[in-house]
Amino acid sequence: MFSAPGIPLDTIEAYRETHYHVGEGPLATLKVGEFCSALLVLHRAAEVDCSGFITACNPFSEQLDDSANTQRHAALEQTLRQRGFTILSGVGQHPSNAWPGEASFLVLGLSSSEARQLGVEYGQNAIVWAGADAVPELVLLR
Repeated sequence: MFSAPGIPLDTIEAYRETHYHVGEGPLATLKVGEFCSALLVLHRAAEVDCSGFITACNPFSEQLDDSANTQRHAALEQTLRQRGFTILSGVGQHPSNAWPGEASFLVLGLSSSEARQLGVEYGQNAIVWAGADAVPELVLLR
């Protein structure tokens, strides 16, 4: 396990263990480092070869109240729509700890550099990104 400046090791581990659910049902559940056939299907259907799973909630893993997170989520959605991205609603939820699920988006066709920029813009420690191999990776931002 490695650390990043300013991000505690237990926080990084929690990010790695989190299940990143996409859509209702869900359509797909992304797990860091694990191939996701449903993500590959989503990529192919949208004719893209990459995507990012992004939240605006709880910047730098500091819990905000529901109202603040709702406002941040709406701002992220507006930004993504203005930039013309295809998005699917999602939620990042750790399978066993008490941290509340975070409203998120799977952004189809989002390059790694764009995903990083959005994560920084919205005060996140990390984002999840997947390329053509449909294997989500945790990308630390600080």
